[in-house]
Amino acid sequence: MKATYIDYKDTNSFSKTLLGYLAGNEDLRSFYGNEPDMEGFEAQMELKSSFAHRKILVETLQKQYTGLLEEAAEVEKNINLLKENSTFTVTTGHQLNIFTGPLYFIFKIACAIRLAKDLKERFPNKDFVPVYWMATEDHDFKEINNTRVYGKKIVWDVPRESGTGRMDTRSMADVVKQYCGMLGLSENSARLTHIVEGAYLEGRSLADATRFLVHQLFKTYGLVILDADSTALKQLYAPIIKEDILYEKSFQAISNTSSLLESSGYTAQVYARPCNFFYLTDEFRERIEKTASGDFEVLHQGIYFTPQQLEEEIQRHPERFSPNVVMRPLYQEVVLPNLAYIGGGAEIVYWLQLKANFDQYGVPFPILVPRNSALITEDNVVSKIYRLNLTFKSVFKSTAALQNEYVRRHTTHRLHLKDEWMELNAIFGKIKLRAHKIDPSLGPSTDAVKARLKKAINNLEKKLLKADKRNHKDALLQIERIKEKLFPGGGLQERTENFAVLYVKYGEELIEELIKHFDPLAFKFTVLY
Repeated sequence: MKATYIDYKDTNSFSKTLLGYLAGNEDLRSFYGNEPDMEGFEAQMELKSSFAHRKILVETLQKQYTGLLEEAAEVEKNINLLKENSTFTVTTGHQLNIFTGPLYFIFKIACAIRLAKDLKERFPNKDFVPVYWMATEDHDFKEINNTRVYGKKIVWDVPRESGTGRMDTRSMADVVKQYCGMLGLSENSARLTHIVEGAYLEGRSLADATRFLVHQLFKTYGLVILDADSTALKQLYAPIIKEDILYEKSFQAISNTSSLLESSGYTAQVYARPCNFFYLTDEFRERIEKTASGDFEVLHQGIYFTPQQLEEEIQRHPERFSPNVVMRPLYQEVVLPNLAYIGGGAEIVYWLQLKANFDQYGVPFPILVPRNSALITEDNVVSKIYRLNLTFKSVFKSTAALQNEYVRRHTTHRLHLKDEWMELNAIFGKIKLRAHKIDPSLGPSTDAVKARLKKAINNLEKKLLKADKRNHKDALLQIERIKEKLFPGGGLQERTENFAVLYVKYGEELIEELIKHFDPLAFKFTVLY
């Protein structure tokens, strides 16, 4: 593949806050730690050099990878490297979207792998392990129970149970059949079908199925996949669970930071609660709230704890306490020797709200790296773009804007009435002066007539443009088709299409090319073709 790169601001697809972070805006500087550059990573390694939970982490991973490390030498090597004080992780996380969901799921992981590779080249005496943190405790099933292949939506329509990672995939047979039936007949489609069926049709939980699928796609690159729904890992986090629920420390710190961010002109992405944990069992995941009496209730379940009982429950069963969106990042940094978190634009924004909470618990805040965003197309589409005198940057404009610009560039007629309006404007200046001499109160009436004429001139220009568009019908239709191809549904390709469409075409080379061309610390939108 070939690659070209575009500034994120030129895509009109990302938030003010993310663009401000990428630009290094000074008013955002207090909301994060080390800078996302090689100097920042060197400093971050010093902060994480005292990480003390390697033994528990490695034992947890070895247990979770039972039966998966055969023919996965790079993964096994990386898990063992985590025993060493000179090994660090770079982490991305995502929900358990069926069949990986939208393309950016794959982009996140490819970005983590490339960043680990770049860090190894820069710091050869250290080791860097790419990690995919599975959001197995998330319960927003409607966000993950569907995907789109060639524009068709495929849905796993069953009731949600507990955290999504604990759900049984045996009811997915029809969904798998639909998905695989969309892949066609080829060597690549057969390979992907084999992987998907192995993931979802063997009676696994959704967490184990997702691990199997992602492992098969990325095992040659040493990706380590972690399920943090683990008693051993939650025990490491138990002191912070207690502080958050009993003393509302996180609520205070995050709320203050969110207010400061908003007062700087940015939009907060998430909001902390007085208690930021759910109570998790195999049957349900429900919020914990403090009652008026000072006790704690598990909502909708009739379960209550006194403060002393809750403290004992956290001590005996930390696995039953599931962090919400504002406490999951802190959990991640407690249990991993992590240097950076790679996330989408919205994720980076809410991480900016969290630094004060990290500081009060004495946990190093990771470097924030926006994931690579990309658009993948073909040479024939690129040829059409160039033939129409468009550019990769310009195709991010609306279809109407591109068509109007094309007509104005290629018309043999003068479609604007700017010169005529200048002449009329001068005439109205004389008329207004004459009216003022007769009666000064007639000035507003003259302005009103001028405004009506200006509106009429503008409408006439639009009609001239519309009429001339008929002379360029074929080219304008090509522009419309290019936009539909590159921006399905009017949005970024990466946010709608599943990777299967590209995997069937390119096979394992797809991931190779993503890792080859992504440059995580350049902060550019990538176009591949």
